[in-house]
Amino acid sequence: METLAAVSTYEQDIKKSVFRAFAGPVSTEQDAKAFIASHGDASANHNCWAWKIGAIYRFSDDGEPSGTAGKPILQVIEGQGLDHVVVVVTRWFGGTLLGAGGLVRAYGGTAAACLKAAERKRVIATIEGRLVCTFADLPRVRGRLKSIADLAVTGEEFLADGVALSLAVPLAMQDEVGRLLSDLTAGRLKVIWPD
Repeated sequence: METLAAVSTYEQDIKKSVFRAFAGPVSTEQDAKAFIASHGDASANHNCWAWKIGAIYRFSDDGEPSGTAGKPILQVIEGQGLDHVVVVVTRWFGGTLLGAGGLVRAYGGTAAACLKAAERKRVIATIEGRLVCTFADLPRVRGRLKSIADLAVTGEEFLADGVALSLAVPLAMQDEVGRLLSDLTAGRLKVIWPD
């Protein structure tokens, strides 16, 4: 799966109506709601949207006929193989009715063009881990952690006799990272994983 690397925008005129899309990466439902609130336009006739985070998704037609805006936007997100993404398509009505099929094409097409132009990055499933190491082991541990692709140190807490590190480890590498750090420190270091 992929997500977006940054916020993207696209605008087009369709039969005198202006359609503007904003798309961006999100991690939580709260992120999606905040994105929608900050990228919708109160002066517009409609701010239709959809978001998908894993198996959870939501969409809104915002006053357009049912199924003509939010669902087509969601279908575009899924059709392009994206996850952790929100799209808002704002419409300023230009006086010409588009009909149900025209609305589906306009909202879906605007969202598709916006997503197609956006820079993407891979979504990597991770697991949070925690480890405590001595000050003597810290330089070797940090060096080894930096060499592991897609692993991130998400927190650091200095203790009286060492350092506690919080890690985001690619799920597929969980066992390998635990063994590697244990071997590096002759068994002194153990990664604590959630149950």
